[in-house]
Amino acid sequence: MSNPVLKKNKYSREFIEEIKENVKPIIDEVIKPNAEIIDREGKFPRENFLALAKEGWTSVTLPKKWGGLDLGYVGFSAVAEEIGRVDASTGLVFAMHVAAAQFINLFGYEEQKERWFLKIREGALGTFSISEKATGGHVWYSLSQAERDGDYYILNAEKSFTTSGGQSDFYVFQTRSANSNDPSEQSFFIVNGHSNGITAKPWNALGVRGNHSGPLTFENVQVHKQDLLNAKAGDPDASGGLLGLNAVWLGVAQGALDAAVKHVKKTVHKDFNRSLADYQVIRQKLAEVKIKISGLRAWQYELARYHDEILASGGSLLPLATEVSELKVQATELADFAARVAMDVAGGYGYIKGIFERLYRDARGGIPMAPSNNLAREQIGKQLVGLPLELWELGK
Repeated sequence: MSNPVLKKNKYSREFIEEIKENVKPIIDEVIKPNAEIIDREGKFPRENFLALAKEGWTSVTLPKKWGGLDLGYVGFSAVAEEIGRVDASTGLVFAMHVAAAQFINLFGYEEQKERWFLKIREGALGTFSISEKATGGHVWYSLSQAERDGDYYILNAEKSFTTSGGQSDFYVFQTRSANSNDPSEQSFFIVNGHSNGITAKPWNALGVRGNHSGPLTFENVQVHKQDLLNAKAGDPDASGGLLGLNAVWLGVAQGALDAAVKHVKKTVHKDFNRSLADYQVIRQKLAEVKIKISGLRAWQYELARYHDEILASGGSLLPLATEVSELKVQATELADFAARVAMDVAGGYGYIKGIFERLYRDARGGIPMAPSNNLAREQIGKQLVGLPLELWELGK
């Protein structure tokens, strides 16, 4: 591929469009044709991921010294949006992988980067394993705790909703720090996904059926101390990873609009020779979706640029976390809205098995994803009125 950063200003609209044009052949030739079978069979999108890896897209944020494209969060957003436009399952697998790789980029040691980033360039898949069954949507709170055994740590945990669970070559794994009674002291490890003791349960869901986010059990998994990351609670780049996921849902919304427009233009009522696009009520519904997408897209890339600027200056991304959560609520609910409108304008054809009902099922998946929209609203509201977030202890 040609590197867009060599041709365009990194923060320009032209830069974003050039990235999308570069990834388009993989989208059209590999990912889009696989979307239906991934949904129907619950098939993990390994072929799609490897096609992206071959062209360097799975290393989109990583430094060039490790074979990365170094296109930042703007590039991450552009690729994630285009993938989400045709297949949400592949989009989520891609976004969680890039987020995990970027976490190592931000909080890993040079030896860890050398060991894992070259593998990523060759097709290794990663993800986060954070949330636990016992604490539900409170993903920051791990009840599991690492145990120290000489040069190794022993990990035992019941993780829930780990995207690419059982499929990943490595997990960025969160647990309470060894020998600590403070629940806010969390440790992060790079866990080899092929280690003994990792068991994935089947994923059989309403939508995003290919992303394999079922329960994941770690039983006496040994991790060498060299795979302990230099991160603690409060450090993680949660906002950057969530930003990539938001781009996927923006893409899902655009994909729903694309499908709806195509359908109403080609569907003709033969009695009066009028297409669905000739009806004002249909056009207005589609226009409402388009307006919402345009506004959200501007916000998505403004935040992506801001992330890149902050990292370039050596600053912290934590101050952006609340705004990215606000965007998450809007992006996921826009995807849901766009999918419902698409079903609506398609009439009875929207209800039968096919593109419209698949988009609708996929779009619902974003709303409960961490932070769930209910939880995000609660945290945003607490911050707004000056109440404590009560992350690790009850407020007074």
